[in-house]
Amino acid sequence: MNDSQLLADYIQQEEICRFAKFSHDDGWALGMILRRLAIENKAPVAMEVFAFGQQVFLAALPGSCPENLEWIWRKRNTVLRSWKASLHVGAVNRLSGQRMEQQGFIQQSDYCDHGGSFPVRLVDGVVIGAVTVSGLPEQDDHALVVRAIQALLRDAAC
Repeated sequence: MNDSQLLADYIQQEEICRFAKFSHDDGWALGMILRRLAIENKAPVAMEVFAFGQQVFLAALPGSCPENLEWIWRKRNTVLRSWKASLHVGAVNRLSGQRMEQQGFIQQSDYCDHGGSFPVRLVDGVVIGAVTVSGLPEQDDHALVVRAIQALLRDAAC
């Protein structure tokens, strides 16, 4: 798929993956789902659920490294700034021909447009945090996060 098609998918995911409510307990549950999925896939990742201005879940699996925590921080900052998934921001930037690292008004050490962070968005559209994974190729980081959010939303609907 090209970036235009992928961008449409990211926008649709952001419309579907919204929470009626989200608490600290929901953040912990989401983190545990994310951790379980990562372990099942033997993914060497670090992961974070950030909400209410703080980390509510943080874990690192075997094979991850301290650098993954830096990537988590930069990806999360991008989501909190844009209210879009970091992979969504990357697709927009690729389509415009100017990746984030080429944008002079962005502090490069604080932001990146690589996939793996997704907004924690309420049904009214407000973003209250981000869920982030680092350690896999960016599309795989993104997909792991989306799978975890969808699993939590399915569980909440039951």
